[in-house]
Formats: sequence, C-alpha cells, structure tokens
Amino acid sequence: MKINGHSHLLPYPKQIPAFMKDKEIFWIDDDRSFMRQKNWQRPITSESFFLNEKLAWMDTNNIDHAVILNLSQLYGNGLTQSDMKQALRFQNDFNAEIQANYPKKFTSGFVIHAGFVDGALWEIERCVEKLGLKVLCLPTHYLDTAGNWKGIFNPETEPILELANKYNLAIEVHPYDGEKFIQLENTSWRFHLVWMLAQCADSYHFYTLNGYYDKYPNIRTCFAHGGQLNHINLGRRTQGFDGRPDLFEGKNRPSKAIGHPNIYFDTLVHDTMSFEVMIKRLKTTDQIILGLDDPYPLGEMESEAQSSYPGKLLDLAIKQDLISKQQHQEIWENNVVRWLYGDQVEEFYQRIA
Repeated sequence: MKINGHSHLLPYPKQIPAFMKDKEIFWIDDDRSFMRQKNWQRPITSESFFLNEKLAWMDTNNIDHAVILNLSQLYGNGLTQSDMKQALRFQNDFNAEIQANYPKKFTSGFVIHAGFVDGALWEIERCVEKLGLKVLCLPTHYLDTAGNWKGIFNPETEPILELANKYNLAIEVHPYDGEKFIQLENTSWRFHLVWMLAQCADSYHFYTLNGYYDKYPNIRTCFAHGGQLNHINLGRRTQGFDGRPDLFEGKNRPSKAIGHPNIYFDTLVHDTMSFEVMIKRLKTTDQIILGLDDPYPLGEMESEAQSSYPGKLLDLAIKQDLISKQQHQEIWENNVVRWLYGDQVEEFYQRIA
C-alpha cells in the first residue's frame, strides 16, 4: 500500500455551519476560490482540497489511503470557549464522518484546545469512544485562558497526554498561528517558510526535555514537516544542556530521545540533503512516515514550476542510494500504520478490509 500520513481536507462550502461565517470563524467562498477567516484569506490552490476531487487525485497518484488531519485554521485560538467548542466539534464530526464513510481511504484526526483542559478531556473521550478516532492533532502552541501563548508540552497539558496514553493514541504535532505571537511583519510567507519549522523545534524541545516519550509509553508522537530543525539543532541543544545545567534541573538530555520508537517525523523536508540529515541523525528510517501535506502548495503536489509530484522525495532518495526499496515501502506503509496503531497494526488492516 501507499499511505499518506499527512493530508488535509476542506468541507464543501455548504457543509460549514452558518454560525462559522456569521462569527467570521471560518468559511469558504461558494465558488471555492478562497477559504476565509476574519481579516484573513487564502486561495484554494487545488481541487483536491475537497472530498470527491481528493479521491480522484489519490487514484491518479496511486495513493491507497490518507491520514486526514484537522485544519490548522480551526485550532480555536482566540475564540470564546463557546465558539471554540462549537467550531472544534464541527471539525471533529466532519472528520469522523469522512472516516466512517470511507474507511478504506481515510483515517481521520481530531483536535482539542489545550487551554481548556477539562473540555479537552471530554472531547478526547467523545472522539475516541463515540466517533472511533485514533489520531489526536495538537498545535505546537496554544493561547491559554489568561491570554498567554504556551508550548503544547508543559505540566498543564499533562492530563491530556495521560488520557491519550490511556487510549493508545497517535499524536500529530503541527505548527500554526506564529504570526499571532511572533512580533514580526507577516511578509514573504515567513511564518510558513521559517517560523513553522522553529515552532516544531520548540515543541520537540520540551517534549524531549520532559521525557514524555517514556512517561507516556502508549502514545506515538509525529512532528510535522519532518521536524526539520530538530535534527540539525541537536548539538546546540546538547551543549546548552551541558553548559547550563542550572537551567535544566530535572530534565532529560536531548540526545536521549534520538531514535526513540515513540517519536516519528514525516518526510516533508523538500530536499534529499535534509532527508539524509534526518536519516543519519535517527540512525534508522523506522520512525519516518510518508507525509505529503497535500493539497497545499508547500506539500508534494504536481507542479511543473516546483518540479514536484507526490512521492518525489522518496523516489530521489532511492536514486541517490539514501534508502533501499524495502525502506521506501516501509516509509510509505509499515511505518505509518505503526505510528497510527502501535503494536496493534492488525486493527488498521481489519478496519480497511
């Protein structure tokens, strides 16, 4: 099989509840040209943002299955508790319906807001027990109830990880909203091209320092966009850890997390040199999953201007002798299923049978 571990899907415009547009939370133009929020818009650059068109796109590109993550625009940061709850519930119900109606084609994720821990726990229970979802989507950073931005991995969010551990969930950590707390002008796509990678590295920094990969052994956490800065930044983090031990009391040495079986990264690093660094750092490909981030233009999409197509990076990695054909297959399938289901991989194949 070919399984895409990092994909997104938009509702059709009429599927979005009226209150979402009325309150300027999120909506899509009737002609599907733009997705919108208050004071924000983004062009819809591919027909495969939508279900029927995505199914056709997957068939064209021989992709058998895809993990549908939540929309970053619906993390709920800055909304009232009531609006956030309704928006996230809509997102999770939409994703659950996709998985229920197309089990052979899709595994869906669900989202919570870490600033409201009790509500987050209730939503995790609902999504797992009632909707049958297994992938918890977490932002790298969230806005707490006091109006402070925090990294997703901190003592206040540990109850969320405890419940995820109870349910043996896969976790996807994805960056967004950097422009809301990084005080720089939003120009030349800097928050997507540079700061998203820094946000991932920041969340990985605290996930590993706090030893959550061992403390919660039943969760398997994947960092989006290859956790690209995580791999190259290990030396600096380790030197800081060793040079200023007063700042890291009770923390875990950064290198301890390298190659841990509960930590995963997707392949979306855009060039084979970065991919090679990831492989050399991990000393294995077992924790690497295929991620296309389709249908966004920073994903692996068909593009003459970008000389790109779905799966190009792994194909180049074979040509450059960075991976074997067996590793190629494992990254496309085995590793993704193990991230999703841990040692219960037969559950995945039973579900899609």
